[in-house]
Amino acid sequence: MGKLAIIFPGQGSQTVGMGKVFAETNKEVQSVFEQADKKLGFSLSNLIFEGPQDELTKTTNTQPALLTTSIALFEQFKKAEIKADYMAGHSLGEYTALVAAGAIGFEDGVYAVRKRGEFMEEAVPNREGTMAAVLGLDRDTLAEAVEKAAAEGDIVGLANMNCPGQIVISGSRRGVELASQFAKEVGAKRVLPLEVSGPFHSQLMKPASGRLREVLDGISISEATVPVIANVNAQEMTNAEEIKERLLEQLYSPVLWEDSVKHMIELGVDTFVEIGPGKVLSGLVKKVERSVQTYSISDEETLLATINALKERTV
Repeated sequence: MGKLAIIFPGQGSQTVGMGKVFAETNKEVQSVFEQADKKLGFSLSNLIFEGPQDELTKTTNTQPALLTTSIALFEQFKKAEIKADYMAGHSLGEYTALVAAGAIGFEDGVYAVRKRGEFMEEAVPNREGTMAAVLGLDRDTLAEAVEKAAAEGDIVGLANMNCPGQIVISGSRRGVELASQFAKEVGAKRVLPLEVSGPFHSQLMKPASGRLREVLDGISISEATVPVIANVNAQEMTNAEEIKERLLEQLYSPVLWEDSVKHMIELGVDTFVEIGPGKVLSGLVKKVERSVQTYSISDEETLLATINALKERTV
């Protein structure tokens, strides 16, 4: 086996009940959820386990909920002493990766992403911004369509480079509609408007970065013990000061997920372990490079199966 990367999902992977069964049968898992409840001053765990879905889906709740669930699973994976060579996370998942890599403490991480969610929702009032997934168009062609829309005075840009043929655009409502129209004219197979509370990873998020800086200045950020691949440039980061700056840039910059996966493969990674609810990132990784091995850990059963499979491969 070559090198191993652990990857953590972002918004969109949340489901009511995630982690519930494992927490009911494992006190260590339960204690992670209890830590988050205590730090935030309300029962996040009850919202995660019982819902309702529309409350869990609010950005301010989704972000700490996903980080908590993923870290609860990661702490159990750690006990198998299977070492990661790299870590990465998609948008919000980058914070989870930094907690897993020891750069940010768990409670600081939960608090930071709760505030991040608040700032993101408040940056663009009255749902004046939006996002859309563009399918079947290459990055350069879509970039031209987006630039054409932006030239008409509307804010819109590339937001998530997920995998070949799947790119998310973000910006003002009119900017995204115009760019979507231009994308269809130059060959996009489909354009899917996304149900989101704001234009994430667009220039409209810049006001939120100033507020987030105050939060990040108030928590402890250390050197990462495992290199984390940054969303904004798809390069390794371990330095504490760089981590902070990259997290601030990440709010209003595109998530270079496809580039990050390619870079990890160039570094020798042939095995990706997704830790957290769902299998979204594993699917994206396979669309970038079919030959790599992917595993997804979302509960006790998949945790044990993945650990056994990885140990068999290293024997």
